[in-house]
Amino acid sequence: MKKLVFVLTSHEDLGDTGEKTGFWIEEFASPYYILKDQGFEITLASPKGGQPPIDPKSYEPDFQTASTKRFDEDKEAQHQLANTLKLEGVRQEDYDAVFYPGGHGPLWDLAEDKYSIALIESFYNNAKPVAAVCHAPGVLKHVKNTEGEALVKGKRVTGFTNGEEEGVQLTNVVPFLVEDMLKEKGGIYSKKEDWQAYAVEDGLLFTGQNPASSELVAEYLLKKLS
Repeated sequence: MKKLVFVLTSHEDLGDTGEKTGFWIEEFASPYYILKDQGFEITLASPKGGQPPIDPKSYEPDFQTASTKRFDEDKEAQHQLANTLKLEGVRQEDYDAVFYPGGHGPLWDLAEDKYSIALIESFYNNAKPVAAVCHAPGVLKHVKNTEGEALVKGKRVTGFTNGEEEGVQLTNVVPFLVEDMLKEKGGIYSKKEDWQAYAVEDGLLFTGQNPASSELVAEYLLKKLS
């Protein structure tokens, strides 16, 4: 049985706005069920361990999908989510791939987390896939390749667009813009129109543009691991 680890944010404060953030529930639920239904064993981890914060906005009716509704009825998955492992104890050797759901939270903690950075480098250097969707490609900010250069340099990538960030009026709240960061690090960034499903595969690296892209990323990853 193939084993995957999902890494979720532990960060819940939306900058200085007084509002809450976290991970986007749909970006977790859709890939989780796509991969679990194919027999993959999934482990969940976060920097602090325990229950990671779910972005309250991701519970709004407009953002519900078959996968989020399934999660709402899935006591086993809820229990698993409430008891994530501490990220510092997660070892690449125990898994076949790593997946990062988005939401704004990862821009604050996972992008800067030394354990996350080392884990991604370890997966990549051992020829194992790394996948991230929406804001989660932001976790690649400080990840380097074996030559000491940015991992995304010269690689085809996507992630939450500047236009999408403007659309949710958080351009001046987030610590950095995913699109700008990926370009600055030398990534070959591409995108579709705002809010359209779009994912990019480049070797072992899988990235998705926005929440609508989470299933695509999971399907690409599934194909790679099958």
